[in-house]
Amino acid sequence: MNVRRLIPTAAVASATVLGITALSACSASSGDSRNSDGKLAVVASFYPMQYLAEQIGGDHVAVTNLTKPGQEPHDLEISAKQTAQLQDAGVALYLKGLQPAVDDAIQQSGIKTKVDAASLTHLEKHGTEVGGHAEEHDHEHGGEGGRDPHIWLDPVKYAEVAEGVGKAFEKADPDHAAAYKKNTAALVGKLDGLNTRFEDGLKNTDSKVFITTHAAFGYLAERYGLTEEAISGLDPESEPSAARVKDLQNMAKADGATTVFYETLVSDRTAKTVAGDAGLKTDVLDPLEGITDKSKGDDYIQVMESNLKALQTALGAK
Repeated sequence: MNVRRLIPTAAVASATVLGITALSACSASSGDSRNSDGKLAVVASFYPMQYLAEQIGGDHVAVTNLTKPGQEPHDLEISAKQTAQLQDAGVALYLKGLQPAVDDAIQQSGIKTKVDAASLTHLEKHGTEVGGHAEEHDHEHGGEGGRDPHIWLDPVKYAEVAEGVGKAFEKADPDHAAAYKKNTAALVGKLDGLNTRFEDGLKNTDSKVFITTHAAFGYLAERYGLTEEAISGLDPESEPSAARVKDLQNMAKADGATTVFYETLVSDRTAKTVAGDAGLKTDVLDPLEGITDKSKGDDYIQVMESNLKALQTALGAK
């Protein structure tokens, strides 16, 4: 069994510096857009960006999420009301390449501080895995240059992004820089603790292979020495070929995979079909693109901990 290489744990400092340099060119050193309560108006493209903004901004920001709870973020179209919200915002926090409509709207807006989370860490290419070799799937839902945008599912990469966002907030709203710095440090501490729990929880398992309907967990798999076998590519709505389904059934037998994971915002039909044919179980592995009443937790940390428990069960953690 081939397990994909681990991502180095060292922070990608150069990428963070480049990201901050890029966003500082369009950031105002003084003056910003505030709401009626005097809070810095921040627009976030979808939940992982909203979580960062709220955790780092605290009481000093008012955050608007462009993606409604339960809405598939890849398919978001910007309304006239949301365009107006963008025009009034002081900071836009987004992940370039994930939501093309958001990218266009933000670039056309007059927002003073535009923070692209993808510029604050290093993106890689991921796809489905067949026999340990990646099948690349470049399509409209991928990140820049067909790279995997799901960086928030790796707590270490997410922490790198958090540090960059904190610096951007400090620059956009210097009057509250000390609070942003303190809140960023607290969030990074939470993410470091989450990373440790994942490392310890997945260190000793019967299998290192897990099957998903959507290739969203490539960064998480690499971080913790696992192999993600995705039924489809980076696009959660794409249908698998008959050959791909047969490959997965053969792989499940060879590598001891027990479970086909599906996600909360997409139909479980494909997962149940593949699992039924192969005699496997199904369970939820949440890509955290949004929090709904179906989510196993109220925020990023809680849902990620639920994901860890699901993986431990499926992989036979000791």
